[in-house]
Amino acid sequence: MLKFYKFMKVSVFAPTRGVIEAVTPPYRAFKTANDFLIAGGKKPVFDVEYVGLTKFVPANDGEYTIKTDRLLKDVTTTDLLIVPPAYGDTLQGIKANAKAIPYIQQLYKNGCSIASLCLGAFLLAETGLLNGKRCSTHWAYLEEFRQRYPDVEVVTDGAIITEVGNIYSSGGASSLWNLVLYLVEKFSDRETAVLISKNFALDIDRTSQAVFSMFKGQKTHTDKDIIHVQDFIEKNYSDKLTIDALASSVNTGRRTFERRFSQATNNTPFEYIQRVRVEAAKRFFEVSRKNVSEVMFDVGYTDTKAFRDTFKKITGLTPIEYRNKYARVAAEA
Repeated sequence: MLKFYKFMKVSVFAPTRGVIEAVTPPYRAFKTANDFLIAGGKKPVFDVEYVGLTKFVPANDGEYTIKTDRLLKDVTTTDLLIVPPAYGDTLQGIKANAKAIPYIQQLYKNGCSIASLCLGAFLLAETGLLNGKRCSTHWAYLEEFRQRYPDVEVVTDGAIITEVGNIYSSGGASSLWNLVLYLVEKFSDRETAVLISKNFALDIDRTSQAVFSMFKGQKTHTDKDIIHVQDFIEKNYSDKLTIDALASSVNTGRRTFERRFSQATNNTPFEYIQRVRVEAAKRFFEVSRKNVSEVMFDVGYTDTKAFRDTFKKITGLTPIEYRNKYARVAAEA
């Protein structure tokens, strides 16, 4: 049963230098939703448009041009505003679209729901509307986002959809489709969302981007002692590592060391060791023929249950599931 029997206005913001692969999916999905609704004998729900700062908006690095239906400054009301990411450097993307910020703020005040896709969270965060709220964004930009927007609780558990009131956000890259499908289901029905997922060959119920994330070491801080310890962990993850020994290696007491490490990396030393070991295990599963037990020992674990539980907590998959899904072993010559 449909939740709406009148058109719901969906405005897809086409940011200057927007990522074309993120700008077109929501527009096409809501349009397709109407097609499926009509084919099923139901009333169409969505009135979809492109809006932008200019009539013609360049996308990517100039490869594409999007013709907008309305200028953002002329949009006084809409039901849902979708904010895709800009192409390339995040700061440059924010600067290129800074004029959109007051319009987004005003639309929200007027009762508009807002959904950011992937790195579109950066522009949305610039409005201040995310302050004190949870937000998802691309896993590879969590540290940059956290440092730039300390008043926003960026989701680090891999969740690809976050909903706080009438603000929605998605994780990285193809995760934006999951938020789009969620919104289609929320504002029309489950059947239509499922039909769209089949039409575009999408996994409608994927809930986490953790399996795709690569642990990059969190070394943007300036604590040289902690960087030294991080490097040591990454080179010796297969050894028996103790917090006391790591603290002693930089002539620091355990309590002070743990505090400094957490402040610098946003992980405890123990969590960091786990992340490094799981990242190493992922690589073994992807490129070698080793079984789970062999990989477990190679990355420093001796307890099968502990390894399995930690691996699943971080990636969302068991070691066997990950190996079966992502193994890329070349055929023997």
